Amino acid sequence: MAGVPTVSQRLQLLGRVATRLARSSVLDEVLGPVLRELGDVAGLQRVSLGLVDARSGLIQLEAAHGLTPGEVRRGRYRVGEGLIGRAVARSEKGGQPGAQVARSIRSHPHFLDRTGALDAGVDRALVCVPIVSEGEPVAVFSAYRRAMDAHALTDDVRMLEVVGGLLVPAVMAVAAKRSQSSRSRSTRLQGGTSAVRAGILGRSRVMEEVFSLMEQVADSPTTVLLTGESGTGKELVAEALHAESGRRAGPFVAVNCAALPEGIIESELFGHERGAFTGAVHQRKGRFELASGGTLFLDEIGDLSQANQVKLLRVLQERRFERVGGNTSVKVDVRVITATSRDLDAMVLEERFRADLYYRLAVFPIRLPPLRERTGDILLLTDHFIERFNRSHGRGVQRLSTGAIDMLTAYHWPGNVRELENCIERAVVLARDGVVHGHHFPPSLQTADATNTRPSGSLQQRLDAHEEQFILDALKVNRGNRAAAARDLGMSERVMGLRVDKYGIDPKRFKKAAR
Repeated sequence: MAGVPTVSQRLQLLGRVATRLARSSVLDEVLGPVLRELGDVAGLQRVSLGLVDARSGLIQLEAAHGLTPGEVRRGRYRVGEGLIGRAVARSEKGGQPGAQVARSIRSHPHFLDRTGALDAGVDRALVCVPIVSEGEPVAVFSAYRRAMDAHALTDDVRMLEVVGGLLVPAVMAVAAKRSQSSRSRSTRLQGGTSAVRAGILGRSRVMEEVFSLMEQVADSPTTVLLTGESGTGKELVAEALHAESGRRAGPFVAVNCAALPEGIIESELFGHERGAFTGAVHQRKGRFELASGGTLFLDEIGDLSQANQVKLLRVLQERRFERVGGNTSVKVDVRVITATSRDLDAMVLEERFRADLYYRLAVFPIRLPPLRERTGDILLLTDHFIERFNRSHGRGVQRLSTGAIDMLTAYHWPGNVRELENCIERAVVLARDGVVHGHHFPPSLQTADATNTRPSGSLQQRLDAHEEQFILDALKVNRGNRAAAARDLGMSERVMGLRVDKYGIDPKRFKKAAR
């Protein structure tokens, strides 16, 4: 991992960034590589850029290096909220960039940890630098560094200010484009037959049922319990419920109960007073307080201990709690959405989960189907992931081969949408000719047992099967034009015609534009 860069290394990095931006002013094409440069060369961690929506007063992370897609989605702030929001608010008031620097995120009173930077238990420094155009903040950089040297952080601020200045034209172009298309996009999202609802992809029957339930409960204060296997998108649904509710201007705070050690989960949820325990040198607000006025999402609620189940039940009933080490009652106004991949009904029967808490949480349950129950959405999701990873990795993948499509639709996806997302990211990184082929997928998709495609028959039959796939792919690329497909495969039109007849292929099925 790169340490603190020298002055020469910083200058070289800025030169490369300037050269890249001179070649392209399209934010989607340059942002991913620029963030990687800042991370890999400058030694920064979890580097992200958030765009400011002046109309709503919200800041949403657009892309990041070192964060998962889920963490990027959780990076949502109001202007003035947290270190990121305060950097933007200060620049608005003073007309000058108002960078925020925290030498220790663990002890800083304004650090919100929306993206889970503290989950690894490592303290870091954080710098937040606004990008300003004509006196107005349009975006904001945030980046972490393990080294907390004040001089290094000051240099980081200056470097990000320069990079931000170079990015202004690209950021403004995105803002203008989104402003022009916002009304038509809103109309599409509200349409009953759209494949996108509140940012969630799906057109299968089971997903239509999920969308219907979401519409019924989104704008109410009702507690929602999301159930389903790991990787089905429970957090994304929780974010959508928040975004469609009357609390949308408030914070959305997510907590993974399974990721927090038993000894600190009470402090994380309810906060602590100074001196409450060794290392508590400052008063710290918990996630309930940070989410007040908005939504608190408790993921993997089934992993809570019995003791913490009692404390959570009390908060849900009374909307009050005390910080660890304190005796003052704190009142909160927060909507709670919970999620679990466990069978809570069975856990209640086994007395491993409190029945009274379960009934309090399961006021409005929504089950998210596994990907194997919505196979019609696989290619829709795949197209979305290819587009996203093309932008973030600077790639140009245009389509899937026929063999790749067959593998995706035949696989049983035990890891659900998350596994599909990771699979497509790998394929986009490996693809070199603008096409994703089957060999770009992980071994689990390629094995005969995993895909239920164990070969059978004689050697000639297996060779024929491969030849048929090559011909299908060539016809697809050439939209059913047999002559063009024959040229691509280096065979005569006559031989192509014989092969088409042999395998019973109808070239007309490829007349539409290739995927």
